[in-house]
Amino acid sequence: MSATTILVDLDGTLTVPAAGIIAAVRHAVAAAGVEPPPPEELRWMIGPPLRVSFPQLLGEDCDVEAAVAAYREHYGAGGLFDAAVFDGVFDALDALRALPARLLVCTAKPHVTARRILEHFGLIGHFDAVYGPEWDGRHDDKGDLIAHMLEVEGFNPARAVMIGDRANDVRAAARHGIPAVGVLWGYGDREELSGAAALCADPRELLAVTRRVLGV
Repeated sequence: MSATTILVDLDGTLTVPAAGIIAAVRHAVAAAGVEPPPPEELRWMIGPPLRVSFPQLLGEDCDVEAAVAAYREHYGAGGLFDAAVFDGVFDALDALRALPARLLVCTAKPHVTARRILEHFGLIGHFDAVYGPEWDGRHDDKGDLIAHMLEVEGFNPARAVMIGDRANDVRAAARHGIPAVGVLWGYGDREELSGAAALCADPRELLAVTRRVLGV
């Protein structure tokens, strides 16, 4: 039997990042000369790639790269640490590794930024590798990112699972025949995550749900 590989999203799955992300989005919107929406109206921005979300927010003719640059300037100055780790996540990761399994971060954040966050919150040691897009947008699409991970890591999709909180996690995994566990403590609800192989409401249940999906 080939080894088990578990792909894990970052924002909304491991951490509660809303404060830092939304503040950076509002900064980028203001820098574009637009009145920023209230914070509660921007939660949908958490998860999908910025180059996809900013045109939806600012209009298709917006300067996407300028918006992304303004966001990253604000976020990188400290907003990335304006977050917290969800209760129960550390124990859940320990349990998943003990399956045994290899754990790989699979995030829409640039991998350099993701690594800073994981190191800051003491999560980095729970993972075998960290994958995310490049600064220039390569692998912004999570399906493309997983294709890259498959090429580099050489794992068997039939012995893998994706854990995430948004529809793009589920769709990207499905593109490669990888089932997904949708976590309900993040930013996606049951409807958004309806394509997942299973849903999980609490990190303490993650091991049991993941084992059921993997059949181990």
